[in-house]
Amino acid sequence: MWTIGLAVVALVVVYYTHLIFKWRSPKIEGVLPPGSMGWPLIGETLQFIIPGKSLDLHPFVKKRMQKYGPIFKTSLVGRPIIVSTDYEMNKYILQHEGTLVELWYLDSFAKFFALEGETRVNAIGTVHKYLRSITLNHFGVESLKASLLPKIEDMLHTNLANWATQGPVDVKQVISVMVFNFTANKIFGYDAENSKEKLSENYTKILNSFISLPLNIPGTSFNKCMKDREKMLKMLKDTLMERLSDPSKRRGDFLDQAIDDMKTEKFLTEDFIPQLMFGILFASFESMSTTLTLTFKFLSENPRVVEELRVEHEAIVKKRENPNSRLTWEEYRSMTFTQMVVNETLRISNIPPGLFRKALKDFQVKGYTVPAGWTVMLVTPATQLNPETFKDPVTFNPWRWQVGNFNITKP
Repeated sequence: MWTIGLAVVALVVVYYTHLIFKWRSPKIEGVLPPGSMGWPLIGETLQFIIPGKSLDLHPFVKKRMQKYGPIFKTSLVGRPIIVSTDYEMNKYILQHEGTLVELWYLDSFAKFFALEGETRVNAIGTVHKYLRSITLNHFGVESLKASLLPKIEDMLHTNLANWATQGPVDVKQVISVMVFNFTANKIFGYDAENSKEKLSENYTKILNSFISLPLNIPGTSFNKCMKDREKMLKMLKDTLMERLSDPSKRRGDFLDQAIDDMKTEKFLTEDFIPQLMFGILFASFESMSTTLTLTFKFLSENPRVVEELRVEHEAIVKKRENPNSRLTWEEYRSMTFTQMVVNETLRISNIPPGLFRKALKDFQVKGYTVPAGWTVMLVTPATQLNPETFKDPVTFNPWRWQVGNFNITKP
């Protein structure tokens, strides 16, 4: 009896040892980058999801760069991935989007935003091109020049005055609400002051439970997240149907353009348009609010920057015939030091850890093979945080943009 039991145990050990070996040493035609695939299914996911404690590269990436070099392999949530912090490789892959690679997201993103099927938001070709076009049309430079600039100025004046009466405020929270309400108003006319539902609170709940394993079963964080998402999508669809049934409610906004384009773009269905609006709201809610929050942090820690900004802005006001007039596009473009502050903030505040692409076929780059079906993670922050290009890369120093010499120290 003991002999049979030991034989079974031995077979199980041999089987799983073989499975682990195959997982960690995948066979391909070519040369894979160095690196570890971790454990089957789990890979190195647990190390990846541990948040970093600084503005530097994510510790998961930085540690493996030091061990394997700028290009390495790993596995996240059961997916084989090649990670690149190499500028030339990243540029090459982005230049060949649609031929060698396509847009791709981790499974939780794909399920959450319905990034699957013919009308997935990240589809190569018509859908992706349309998404970029309609977003730039309503939030791009031309829109900023034509109408958005005074509206943004009014929004900031109103919110700053409101915050000043509240005593201490949670900067990240109030900025998130401000950004969400403004974006939602421009997309589908959401009126935060008079609406019964505080949609920004719904988005906060969704975000808090979003980063989790994509197990959509009762009781899990992801399941709760998906239920909250469905409530939001229903509200957005109800708004769409109301516009379709009553032309008098049209406002010439993002939603109205999508409705007009339903006549020519087949993928713009009554189910897909709410998904489109939801995705844009989600992106603005987190990325813009985080960047603005970091701006407040940088300014609070650098009084010299605040003083130079004050001098620049007071000089602009003194030139006006009416000191209380609205900010003009010409004034905005004349803010040289303000633009340096913006550049430096964007350089440091790299919100996503990287861009994900999926290989459409085997291809070679930088001496390595990227197998078809594998994911490539392009760590774009590695360029902005490269100490060979930017001296003290995690130090906030707007003056480095003054002469284009990024290794200068503060004057």
